[in-house]
Amino acid sequence: MAVADFQITRRFAYADGREFGKSGAYEQIDGILTFGVIPSDEVNRPIVDLELAPANKDGKVTFHADLSIIKPVNPERGSNRLLVELPNRGRRTVVDTMNRTGEDASASPAAGDGFLFKRGLTVASIGWQWDVFADNVLMGLTPPISDLANESDPGQNVVEIRPNSRQSTWLLADRIHKPLRAADLSDSNAVLYIKDFEDDEEKVVPRGDWSFARETDNGVVPSDQHIYLKGGFQPGKYYQVVYSTKDSPVVGAGLLALRDTTAFLKYDSGQFMPYMGRLDHAIGYGTSQTGRMLRHFLFLGLNIDEAGRKVFDGLLPHVAGGRVGAFNHRYAQPSNQSYPSFGHLFPFADTSLRDPLTGKMDGLFTRLNKSKSTPKVIYTNSSSEYWRGDCSLIHTDPAGQVDIEIDKNSRVYHFAGTQHGAGSLPQSHDPAQEDALGLYPYNVVDYSPLLRAAFVNLEKWITEGVAPPPSKHPRIKDKTAVTRDAVLATFDQFPDQVTPARSKLWVIRTIDLGNRCEIGVGSYPPRE
Repeated sequence: MAVADFQITRRFAYADGREFGKSGAYEQIDGILTFGVIPSDEVNRPIVDLELAPANKDGKVTFHADLSIIKPVNPERGSNRLLVELPNRGRRTVVDTMNRTGEDASASPAAGDGFLFKRGLTVASIGWQWDVFADNVLMGLTPPISDLANESDPGQNVVEIRPNSRQSTWLLADRIHKPLRAADLSDSNAVLYIKDFEDDEEKVVPRGDWSFARETDNGVVPSDQHIYLKGGFQPGKYYQVVYSTKDSPVVGAGLLALRDTTAFLKYDSGQFMPYMGRLDHAIGYGTSQTGRMLRHFLFLGLNIDEAGRKVFDGLLPHVAGGRVGAFNHRYAQPSNQSYPSFGHLFPFADTSLRDPLTGKMDGLFTRLNKSKSTPKVIYTNSSSEYWRGDCSLIHTDPAGQVDIEIDKNSRVYHFAGTQHGAGSLPQSHDPAQEDALGLYPYNVVDYSPLLRAAFVNLEKWITEGVAPPPSKHPRIKDKTAVTRDAVLATFDQFPDQVTPARSKLWVIRTIDLGNRCEIGVGSYPPRE
């Protein structure tokens, strides 16, 4: 068993002991899981650099993850079903989303209308992201650290900087996460690039204009955790700094935390948690960043544990589009999403297809089908993921020429006319995350009832064999899927309408990350 220990940090009555129909009262249990995994085990081999991490006397690599469980006080009153959430950048959201609380992420989510708990579900949230500054609200992972001392060329890291206000100092991290520290403050091979827009050609910023440092009240001081730019980073520009780092977390341990926590709760919880009761079926949920992580989990074929047992019965990746993410390469920063890297690589669809530019055959289900561990999967997406440039690739060939047949174990649903996060009234110009502003007020359509329906259909599919409705998404054949230019040409005709420049819209391109890409070591910037 990969779970070696579980230490409870707190246990208390959930929602002040509120009763949820026949499920009764719930309790919340928070704690820390300790894992021990065998690097040489076949099911662990997809994890980059795991074999370079130090092992204990039993030959196992150890790491730790936060765990939070909301469960029926009396398990016999529950449904014996487990819903596993991957917190988005450390934030628990599945209870707030499904129970429609309208609350921000917290250490103990509000019960809302009790949708999940009236259904008798046990909900588990797992800390999986190594670079989250964990606290009582944010959940994180303490990963194993790989030993790169014997690597002749350990490779470089890249951090993307996208400022919304002028500032001279930037943390060497994606968003406000733990930084990847510079190995050498005077590194002559480090390069800072600047672009005017996402897909513009990079220009090199002179090395004398920037340094590994930060501005303080006492002037500019050296820092291995920051980058300083004379004159400041300009709002609206795109910067990338490529450098050598002294940090080498095994980022893919987060994927193992997802797999092994779920397997533990489903099969082995009696050893450390005899009060959990029987859990017969497990469903995984992720949204946006963590929806892409679920897709990555599928692609790596990780739905089978060290004991050869199937882990998840069903997955619900929400607003993940057609990509995977920065979850399993050297120096990966899991919150990165826009910079073209490992998360942008082929394949995009479940079905094994041929990439017309590389000739490679692959699909998200290719490895799962070989191990007979393929779960039922329902993909739900808003219109934002289509405009982002990748969502259509889950139901067309890579060239975007023809529709493909959706795998028998999948459903694909497009919540038409919606934005990335469910809308609400009143309509607002309020800032989005990181103080970004939209040109127009935000979409007000609340799709959460559709997401609930998708969850219920997935639950019935895996527990009762009731097939969900057919996939519903744009199709090339009936011209409901058309090019973005055609759509924008229509909007161009509206009075006072401002449409985006076609050359500056996000697209997914075939990229070359260097000759060590297959072992998870990238070369930056990537070549198209």
